[in-house]
Amino acid sequence: MYLIILLGNSLLITISVLDSRLHTPMYFFLGNLSFLDICYTSSSIPQMLIMFMSERKSISFLGCALQMVISLGLGSTECVLLAVMAYDRYAAICNPLRYPIIMNKVLYVHMAVWSWVIGCLNSLVQTVLTMVLPFCGNNVIDHLTCEILALLKLVCSDTTMNVLIMTMASIVLLMIPLLLIFVSYIFILSSILRINSAEGRKKAFSTCSAHLTVVILFYGSALFMYMKPKSKYTKASDEIIGLSYGVVTPMLNPIIYSLRNKEVKDAVKKILSKHLYLRKI
Repeated sequence: MYLIILLGNSLLITISVLDSRLHTPMYFFLGNLSFLDICYTSSSIPQMLIMFMSERKSISFLGCALQMVISLGLGSTECVLLAVMAYDRYAAICNPLRYPIIMNKVLYVHMAVWSWVIGCLNSLVQTVLTMVLPFCGNNVIDHLTCEILALLKLVCSDTTMNVLIMTMASIVLLMIPLLLIFVSYIFILSSILRINSAEGRKKAFSTCSAHLTVVILFYGSALFMYMKPKSKYTKASDEIIGLSYGVVTPMLNPIIYSLRNKEVKDAVKKILSKHLYLRKI
């Protein structure tokens, strides 16, 4: 699965860079999402694989903090980035004539940068506030990775402030972006239904359904993980959900966007045919 993540997302980034037809805001955001997924999975899966094959299943304090700040930061960034991508689809479908003016290069680059900044700041604050707390007991993390919820269970002191900040961050980075995505898609659906051309409706549905599938997969598992009540906690379900948004979703992202997107498939064919032509020469 990790190899598929690396190959699929790297291929999507390469295609969007090499094909000039894909130099649009949508594929710029998609390239950011692919790069994010590569980094996100690389922060935990290699260490996880080493532990599966090794008798020594431990991680240093600094290594754990680094893993948490990277994974939490990239996960938070993805929440904002998916909302930004929904706005891009809204602008493209609801205001097609004004789209090049609305989503100019300055705006979409700034939107991507701020997605990264917000995600990283949230991660930095939560990681520092967690790692300065006193840990006691056998220091066994009952999870596959150094995940913040699993780490808070090892803390000896009061974690009320940490839980409050995490809840607020979950509302700001999960609930609000999800609400914005929901509102965007109400307007998008309304505009699609008003399109007279069957081909135009099909193309609009194709690009939006890919993004909506990714949103449901990512937000569904993230909301279950961070917004569920304590009474619903089970170790097995948390590990399955953790693998869902940490491994399965990054693996499926390039597959979903390429299989349901004619522009990506055409770009792949063009690059492959050009490569074969050069080999023949």
